[in-house]
Amino acid sequence: MAKIVDRQPQSVPLNQWSSGICDFCENVPECCFSFWCLPCFACHTAKKHGECLCLPLLEFGFVPPVTLAMRTSVRERYHIEGSICNDCVYSFFCCPCVWCQMSREMNIRGTEPVTFVNRRAK
Repeated sequence: MAKIVDRQPQSVPLNQWSSGICDFCENVPECCFSFWCLPCFACHTAKKHGECLCLPLLEFGFVPPVTLAMRTSVRERYHIEGSICNDCVYSFFCCPCVWCQMSREMNIRGTEPVTFVNRRAK
């Protein structure tokens, strides 16, 4: 029996996160991985983003600075609207959720290779 579609699929605007901060069911294995071993998951996500594998192990302080920096970096890479204030609040109150959201975003939009250009003055 054919399924009747009564609504067109909605696309996510390019300047928005493709999933919400609490969309755990979008990728259950990754969310379970982050819940049971957040440091390992954060290292895996940082490497996928092109950062040092051990960068998330530097987490300390009142607001997790590496989580904040990574979230801001992902927003900048994909031109997602937001503010450093929102990034700070999410990083402090929802650290595992932030890492899951960043990983989902990289999975959906793909990871762009980072290219370093070295220019020499003549």
